[in-house]
Amino acid sequence: MQVDNKLLDDLARVAGGALGALSSLREEAEAQMRQQFERVLSRMDVVSREEYEAVRAMAAKAREEQEALTERITALEATVATLLADRALRHDEGAPHRRAPGQASNPQASNPQASAQAGKPTGTAPSPSDDSGPGAGV
Repeated sequence: MQVDNKLLDDLARVAGGALGALSSLREEAEAQMRQQFERVLSRMDVVSREEYEAVRAMAAKAREEQEALTERITALEATVATLLADRALRHDEGAPHRRAPGQASNPQASNPQASAQAGKPTGTAPSPSDDSGPGAGV
């Protein structure tokens, strides 16, 4: 019976050695494939995981800042609209009523004689070039 055990022990050692060789062969093949992939990726100008994560974090931060600025602009636009509405309301309350088109805004504009006389001073001596006063032609 010992012969059978010795044969089985030898077969077990050979199988173990073969598995060891296969596992080291597998590890070597993986290392070679990894190196080949790294070479291909480096030629393709692909970014590393660390660079990708850094850019992703920067983009997320920029997105948050952009959303905050959008909210701020919306609030400022609402404030401006409120101020303009208040200003228009105050302007309308304090402004005289609007006149119909064609209606003069001052009473002298509707009377041409009053407008002509409004330009001349009243109660003053006539100017030397005025020929309409007493002593004209002298």
